[in-house]
Amino acid sequence: MHRSTFRRALLAGLALLAVSSALSPARCDTPPPPPGQAAEARFDPLQATEDYLAKVPAADRARSDAYFEGGYWLQFWIFLYGLAVAWIFLQTRLSAKLRDRAEALTRSRFLQTLLYASAYIVLSVVFSFPLSLYADFFREHRYGLSNQTFAAWMKDQVTALGVGLILGAAGLAALYAVFRRAPRRWWIGGAVVTILFVFLTALIGPVYIAPLFNTYTPLPEGDLRDSILSLARANGIPAHDVYQFDASRQSKRVSANVSGLGGTMRISLNDNLLKRCTKEEIESVMGHEMGHYVLNHVYKGNLEFAILIFGGFAFIRWTFEALARRHAGAWGIRGIADVAAFPLLGALFSIFFFLCMPLINTAVRTSEAEADLFGINASRQPDAEAEVALKLGEYRKLSPTPLEEWIFFDHPSGRNRILMAMRWKAEHLGKGPAAPAP
Repeated sequence: MHRSTFRRALLAGLALLAVSSALSPARCDTPPPPPGQAAEARFDPLQATEDYLAKVPAADRARSDAYFEGGYWLQFWIFLYGLAVAWIFLQTRLSAKLRDRAEALTRSRFLQTLLYASAYIVLSVVFSFPLSLYADFFREHRYGLSNQTFAAWMKDQVTALGVGLILGAAGLAALYAVFRRAPRRWWIGGAVVTILFVFLTALIGPVYIAPLFNTYTPLPEGDLRDSILSLARANGIPAHDVYQFDASRQSKRVSANVSGLGGTMRISLNDNLLKRCTKEEIESVMGHEMGHYVLNHVYKGNLEFAILIFGGFAFIRWTFEALARRHAGAWGIRGIADVAAFPLLGALFSIFFFLCMPLINTAVRTSEAEADLFGINASRQPDAEAEVALKLGEYRKLSPTPLEEWIFFDHPSGRNRILMAMRWKAEHLGKGPAAPAP
């Protein structure tokens, strides 16, 4: 899915200085604390974090590290693979042939774009299938993270293709309608259409798209549901239902999410979470998801993405015309309003977003850290938060280097999540139901 390195280094240095200052012993002549306070003062968040990390067997830690680190290269190869597919469409003039065929079938520019988009999406999926098969099926089974048979996996792929055909063709038709009507300001109109399309997808996704892949049902009545709804009401969330979905048909991962916009926004947890986690752990996770809702992260995230899309179209405006002028004859494209040039448009967008990956990950990771802290304050379950972080560490590297975390992590690392929880615990010992360190 590339920020200022010097600014990041400066902020990291200041943060390190602040942490070092906070952890340095104060030099003052004060009487010793009462016995009860002395026991609390001995609780060391850093040591408690190390104690939690030590609970993970070395073999399990090595496997999750290998899986996540392999993902670094996988992202790079997926990026290059996508560029190669775009090059095939352009260099072989396959894209131009698809356009010519669509023009021969109808005079309607809108229908021509729909026909081209449908053929392009199907062929792109076919070309990308070998890498998808490895990354999403064989690799997931190799690391013991998938529950799906090949037939079930293929069913999901076909469903995704159907969704992509409907939404992708409609979106591409709208995009090129704007390009044709605004030949000079196409990049502004294109950004607006793309942003509206993203918002529409976020709006309809929880209600119409997600149920195509999983079954969503209200969480049954009981103590757990009551405690989650009570937690929601206590934080100003007008929730009447919490949803569960059968993610175990695909994966062994524990997860929950907040998704949608306005009336379609919902908080959901998967059945792996229900089966593998304690009530306290589930409450900590749901507190995190409620944090996304209360802190308006869905809206903020869409706004940040909208800004990024404008940046992407500005980048394309700068690079597209130069490349199109140079290769128009070889590729058989006529300009930005020609749908046959879409592979070039997509490749440039891919390059822009790849270069922006650290910036995107940092923005998402910051929101996730805010939701973590909200969830701990809401649920008052720091040790449950730490236990969940260990479960997430089954497929995320628990203790990366700062550079790794900055570039590749769209969530705080397990170490930082546990450390945040243990710092909260250190500040609240004796003030709430915080369990002792392991």
